[in-house]
Amino acid sequence: MKTYQVDKNGYYGEFGGAYVPEILHQCVKDLQNAYLEVLDSESFKAEYDQLLRDYVGRPSPLYLAKRLSKKYGCKIYLKREDLNHTGAHKINNTIGQILLARRMGKTRIIAETGAGQHGVATATVCALMDMECIVYMGKTDVERQHANVQKMEMLGATVIPVTSGNMTLKDATNEAIRDWCCHPSDTYYIIGSTVGPHPYPDMVARLQSVISEEIRKQLQEKEGRNYPDYLIACVGGGSNAAGTIYHHIDDKRVKIVLAEAGGKGIHSGMSAATIQLGKKGIIHGARTLVMQSEDGQIEEPYSISAGLDYPGIGPIHANLSVSRRAKILAVDDDEALKAAFELTELEGIIPALESAHALGALPKVDFKKEDIVVLTVSGRGDKDMETYINYKNN
Repeated sequence: MKTYQVDKNGYYGEFGGAYVPEILHQCVKDLQNAYLEVLDSESFKAEYDQLLRDYVGRPSPLYLAKRLSKKYGCKIYLKREDLNHTGAHKINNTIGQILLARRMGKTRIIAETGAGQHGVATATVCALMDMECIVYMGKTDVERQHANVQKMEMLGATVIPVTSGNMTLKDATNEAIRDWCCHPSDTYYIIGSTVGPHPYPDMVARLQSVISEEIRKQLQEKEGRNYPDYLIACVGGGSNAAGTIYHHIDDKRVKIVLAEAGGKGIHSGMSAATIQLGKKGIIHGARTLVMQSEDGQIEEPYSISAGLDYPGIGPIHANLSVSRRAKILAVDDDEALKAAFELTELEGIIPALESAHALGALPKVDFKKEDIVVLTVSGRGDKDMETYINYKNN
């Protein structure tokens, strides 16, 4: 049977792999050798599940959004990752990875962050496990996500503003990889998305797959069947999307719709629609679709959402796009902002700007009355209030 999951060499179709400098070769190899054994062990599962339940507050609800459903003429359920501890899906992954880091004997944790949610989630688990935490964050993002920076600092993390490039997520990732090269023996790099060298894309997808596992159970209870007609999620690096679709990825009854950040429009030169604009290339250790110039230089992405402006995409999603398993829609800034206010007005839920892109895909899909749709609200909107208020006032 054809599968869209990773193969034993760390590839999704032609995408993935591990392209790393020699100094990191051993670190990555050690991780490849350790991660499945640890993740499948009973002691890991017990500790991970207990923390997800008692610390994160899982399972997160699957909420039937009645007014939103009425507007789009189908049955829309929202998977409420915004209700997790720290306010987003990111914590599912950081808890799993810090348990792995501890089992591998690492003492120092580094991370990169864009919107700051992954940084907060990493700082949170480092406080919980009493480990040193260094978070790299582009200076642009430090300014536009100030509240999250304050949280990370209160949690005891050192936040290092990165001033290279356009000072966003890509540049923060570059710096984190540089740090890892300098401290390979004691440092564990918690990557926040389904990007980077193998095994990260697969490991992050597995840790986030708790989302689709719960969707299956919750739909069975509510609808008497364990699969929806549509799964919808926003995609930047792609971790909440990977978690949402994980258990349904090979089930052709389920249509997958991924919303990427169109910025000011795909052809405006101000976009982060990597899947639509990208060409095959290598970024941060994986072969995937990358926004690049004619001579292969990485182009700077743009999105109103700090969590989606990444010039690459997780190899899992690159493969879903090329093989036509998923429908990829670009949702621009204005469409996302409009969708955020619509959800707030109809359901009393203020979503993160990232999640608003998933909501912005709803008007672009032709639903039937009997369709069951599950859309993941990956985070809450506290961190984006300033952007929302400015939009409202202009």
